[in-house]
Amino acid sequence: MGIEHESHLDHPVDTVWDWHARPGAMPRLVPPWQPMTVVREAESLADGVAVLGLPGGLRWVARHDPSAYVPRSRFVDELSAQGPASWPARLVGSWRHTHTFADVGGRTRMHDRVETIVPEAALRSTFVYRHRQLADDLASHRDAADAGLGPSVIAMTGSSGLVGSALSAFLTTGGHRVIRLVRRAAQGDDERTWDPQNPDPDLLSGVDAVIHLAGASIAGRFTEAHRAAIRDSRIEPTRKLAVAATAAPDGPRVFISASAVGVYGYDRGDTPLTEDSSHGGGFLADVVTDWEAATAPAVDAGLRVVTVRTGIVQAAAGGTLRLLRPLFAAGLGGRLASGRQWLAWVGLDDVLDVYHRALYDERLTGAVNAVGPEPVRNSEYTAALASVLHRPAVLPVPALGPRVLLGEQGARELAEASQRVLPAKLTALGHRFRHPDVGDALAHQLGRD
Repeated sequence: MGIEHESHLDHPVDTVWDWHARPGAMPRLVPPWQPMTVVREAESLADGVAVLGLPGGLRWVARHDPSAYVPRSRFVDELSAQGPASWPARLVGSWRHTHTFADVGGRTRMHDRVETIVPEAALRSTFVYRHRQLADDLASHRDAADAGLGPSVIAMTGSSGLVGSALSAFLTTGGHRVIRLVRRAAQGDDERTWDPQNPDPDLLSGVDAVIHLAGASIAGRFTEAHRAAIRDSRIEPTRKLAVAATAAPDGPRVFISASAVGVYGYDRGDTPLTEDSSHGGGFLADVVTDWEAATAPAVDAGLRVVTVRTGIVQAAAGGTLRLLRPLFAAGLGGRLASGRQWLAWVGLDDVLDVYHRALYDERLTGAVNAVGPEPVRNSEYTAALASVLHRPAVLPVPALGPRVLLGEQGARELAEASQRVLPAKLTALGHRFRHPDVGDALAHQLGRD
């Protein structure tokens, strides 16, 4: 029982060890398809305690064993208990996880051994995911260091969202400090209170860069109230944050704002769309156009401004994939209507890499399409998802379905949108995508690598 898993990383032991010791390591390693959330990370690999949230308010408590700790070589965590919510997890019996790191000619041999009654077959996908995630993250951080990016202070709005939480963890494991801009009272030195309608003039003092992700979800029926929430949460707060970025003493040099491929309109046929393509028509296209224009104060003040036009993010923990997974897993999935619509998809980790690159690559300015290099039609996407889950995809969804759920406008601009978007700027820079193929992106998120 249990598992042993090993890989060789093209990085020094100190680099690999430091990554594990920093905040964000556990969120980067918990597989997104598992029903777990990180409640608290261990403050020390030597003797800290980490807590994972399980369904129903239950807890998995991992206590590090100080007697087995060898600095920069080994740390061990064991299943423990901390109150009644952690007792049910003990039904798995014992769990002892030994992490070992060894230098092999300047590279690192990383070995995991878990002693437990859980069979290897049930654990294999988790450790394949963990080792690939670590290797990919380290490669991205090395690219940034080679380009001259040192430890930076990065202010971030929307840090609790799907992209923001993953990006925060990614950046802190890379040695950066993330200051979360929150709308409640700040707690600790790594938070600052942000009033979107009236930001403090010193909000961004001492910050190297701003990553602005906040905005109301676009999912839902396009009622008047919903449309107002989409606009009001984006345009004016972005403009005022851009003004704050220019006014802050010792303020940021880079302003990076979320944007969306909705700027191209909801149906452009088979036309390939690059950052130079014209804006399209529709409510979302108008909103995104104004949203990007709201960064003008930062542009005018000479900051390097990047607007990240993100496609449909593939993440097991949120977005459309979270909704589609149970349907397809039950064998009830299929193409939407004709299935001819183009899907501008992108893997979650590739989105993080785009934001990361925007921090250090001076060649990136203006709009950048954060999409996979190979857009697919809806029928191709659904076939790929069904294949990853080893299920058929033979039950097409009639066009009436999205209209019932989202209304006429919501269905037209969300569910039925067709955008053949290409990452032209990134491709021209030779950008490396972790998941250039939609099937690979889905397999990684769903534990089918």
